[in-house]
Amino acid sequence: MISRADQEASLNSLESTYRKLSNAYESMEGKGANTTLVKKRRDAIKAGIDSLRSDWYGTGFSYERDVIATSQQTLEDILPSIHKQLVKCKVGSPQLTLNERRLTALNLAIESLKNRLG
Repeated sequence: MISRADQEASLNSLESTYRKLSNAYESMEGKGANTTLVKKRRDAIKAGIDSLRSDWYGTGFSYERDVIATSQQTLEDILPSIHKQLVKCKVGSPQLTLNERRLTALNLAIESLKNRLG
């Protein structure tokens, strides 16, 4: 069972990531840059947030099976970059804490989405 504090920390981490991706998407779109990857990641993070909220707080979750599967895979594809960042972080640094929380949150979201696929 995941403590309420860990649930909140995970949701906060994912929501922060979602905001950053949303801002990047808007900025890139305004410049005419290719936004495909940023949009895909942003949408996957949103699905992960909604899935965890549904699991933990009983809120609604109405995503199609193919969107759930795509979101799960997209989140899994982010993990290697987080692991690379963790290796570069100094022990006790804020960046290490941020990336550890992000890794935990992503793993919880991936697990939640996997459970929805059966």
